[in-house]
Amino acid sequence: MYSIQSRINFYDCDPAGILFYANIFKKAHKAYEEFLESLDLEIDFFDDDRYVLPIIHAEADYKNPLIAGDLITIEVLVTSLRESSFELTYFFVDENHSIKATVKTVHVSVDKSEFKKISLEKELSEKLALHK
Repeated sequence: MYSIQSRINFYDCDPAGILFYANIFKKAHKAYEEFLESLDLEIDFFDDDRYVLPIIHAEADYKNPLIAGDLITIEVLVTSLRESSFELTYFFVDENHSIKATVKTVHVSVDKSEFKKISLEKELSEKLALHK
């Protein structure tokens, strides 16, 4: 399982000092970008003329508040892998190994010129399978 550490900064929070609900997606996306980078793919899906991997579904489940100053680990797990899409689950874990929140994102492989769904690149699919 891939993971990164992240601090809940005050600027991420609402006036009560709790992570503003939408900012969890920013933190998940940072973990996603670093996860893709760690796969050492030949294609840079953030800067490629042929392929893109847009998010077609995102959800968050908050179990306990994430407070300004908290140091958390974001664990990334591939929870579904299909011909043209994959689902990632991000576990937001505190220093006591308690899950504070989860995020799920579904990504689909799209031909950038036609904006039509296509099969995942073989290299991407094989490397994602290693993180199931």
